[in-house]
Amino acid sequence: MHALSFSHLSFSWPDGLPVFRDLTFTLPAGLSGIVGRNGIGKSTLLRLAVEELRQTAGRLERPPDLAYVPQSVTLATEATVAEVLGIAPKLAALRAIESGSADPGHFDVLADDWLLEERSLEVLRSLGLGAIGLDRTVGRVSGGEATLLALGAALLAGPSVLLLDEPTNNLDTEARDMLTSALSRRSGATAVVTHDRQLLSAVGRIGELRENDDRTTELRWFGGAIDVFDEATAAERETAQQTLVSAKALAHREHRDLRIRVEGDGKRRQRAAKARANAEVTRGGVKAKQDQAAKTEARVSKVHEARLAAANDALDAARAAIPRDRSIRIDLPGTRVPRRRVVAELDELVTRSGTAVTAVIQGPERILLAGRNGSGKTTLIETLLGAVTPASGGVTVNVPVGYLPQRLTVLRDDASVVDNVRERSPGATRQEIRDQLGKFQFRGARADALAGTLSGGERFRAALACVLLARPEPQLLVLDEPTNNLDFESQAQLVQALEGFEGALIVVSHDDAFVEAIAPSRRWDLVEGTVRDEPIY
Repeated sequence: MHALSFSHLSFSWPDGLPVFRDLTFTLPAGLSGIVGRNGIGKSTLLRLAVEELRQTAGRLERPPDLAYVPQSVTLATEATVAEVLGIAPKLAALRAIESGSADPGHFDVLADDWLLEERSLEVLRSLGLGAIGLDRTVGRVSGGEATLLALGAALLAGPSVLLLDEPTNNLDTEARDMLTSALSRRSGATAVVTHDRQLLSAVGRIGELRENDDRTTELRWFGGAIDVFDEATAAERETAQQTLVSAKALAHREHRDLRIRVEGDGKRRQRAAKARANAEVTRGGVKAKQDQAAKTEARVSKVHEARLAAANDALDAARAAIPRDRSIRIDLPGTRVPRRRVVAELDELVTRSGTAVTAVIQGPERILLAGRNGSGKTTLIETLLGAVTPASGGVTVNVPVGYLPQRLTVLRDDASVVDNVRERSPGATRQEIRDQLGKFQFRGARADALAGTLSGGERFRAALACVLLARPEPQLLVLDEPTNNLDFESQAQLVQALEGFEGALIVVSHDDAFVEAIAPSRRWDLVEGTVRDEPIY
C-alpha cells in the first residue's frame, strides 16, 4: 500500500468542536498544493495523516514510509548534517571501509549502499546546500539552511508520500526555486500546504479547505496550478454575485405580489360590506359568499407567503455564499514623514555577522532588504533596532520605530486584543482603541478575546494593530518575512494596511507578489558582507 487515503473520516477536538465530517479522498501521484484561510484546518489535516491526531470516525490508510516536515523545524544544534540526513551510521561505516577496515560489521551497516555519500551531496546541491558539507553542525547554519536540511532529509529518504507544511518559509528566492524544482522532479505523491504562489504555480492540482454551512471543513480539488484555481474561484464569486442579484429581485417581486394581494383582499371586504348595507343579496347568500371568499383568500395568501418565505431563504443563502468583506482600511496620518527628513543613518556600520554598510534613510522610502539565507539580514535588522550591539560604527534612528517579527511575538497571550494594543498606546481611551480595532476586523466580543485563543489570521491582524496603532505612531516600520504562514486573505489585508502607512518601511521578504504590491523604491542586497544599495524604478 503506497497511497494516502481518507475514507469517510471525521475529526472533532476534545471539547466537541467538529473540524472534518465524512472526508474522503486519495492523494494522487505528483505535486499537490493545499490552501485555505488561516485556522481552517490545513495543519490539522496533515497531523491526522501522520497520526499525530486520531480521527473520531472513518478510516485512514497511509504508507509506512510516509514522511512529514512540519512548519517549525527544530534541529539539535550539535547534530551534524549527516545525522540530520539520517546517514551518519552508514557514512561512518563507508569511511571506515575506505580507510582499510575489513570489519564485517561495517559492511553490514553499509548494506552495499556505496553511492550513499554522492547521493547525499547531490540532494544538498539540489537545495543550494552543496557548500556546507556532511560534517558541519546545525548550530553553524542559518534558520533557512536548517529548514532546507530537514527537507533534504525527507527527499533523501525517497518516501512514497511526502507531506510538507509551509516549506518555503524563511527561504530566499534561489532556495525556493531549487526546492520547487526538486519537488517537481520527485516521484510518488507530494502534498504541500502553502500560500507561496511561486510554488503553487508548479503543482498539478490544488485542494482548497473551505468551511461548510455546518461549520465543518470540506476539501475541494481543482485540477491545475494557481492560475486555474484563481480563474475557478473568480468565476464562483461572479456566479455567487449574480445569484445574489437574482435572489434580491425575486424577493422584491414576491413581497410586492403579497402586498398587492393583501390590498386586494381589503378592497373585496369593503365591497362585501357595502353589498350587505345595500341588501343586494340575501343574508344567507352574503354569508356563503363571505365563507367562500375567506377560504380563497387564505389559500392564495398562504401560497404568496410560502413564495415570499422561499425567496427570502434563497436570498439568505445567496448572501451567505458571498465572502464577507474583511478588508483593512485605515488612515495613519501620524506616521507621515516629510520627504527630506532623515529617518535613520547607518554610519560605517559593521554588524557582528560582518556586514558593512553606510546608508541614509530619508523620507517615506520603502526599502527591500534582500540576500541569501545566512547572509546576515536578521542581524542587520536587530542592529538597526538596537537589539544587538554593532561590531563597529553606529546607527542613529530619529523617529519612532515599529517592528513586526516573523513569529508575531509582540502579543501577550494572557491579555485581550484591546489590552495588547493599550499597552502600546498610552493616553488612548479604551473606546478609541475599540473604534480603531473595528477597522482590523475586531468588533464586539472579538476585541475582548485573549490573544492566546486567536486563530492564525486573527493573531496576525492583532499583532499588526499593536504595531500600527502604537503611540507615538511609528514612522519607521520594519517587517521581517511578514507573509510567512499568511493565507491569501491575510496577505491582502497586510497590503491594504500598508496603504495607510505614510512613513519609511524596511521589509525582508522573498514573496515576489507581496514585494511588487508594496512597490519598494530601494533595494539593499546583502552580498558577501557588503550592502549593495540600488534604486528600484
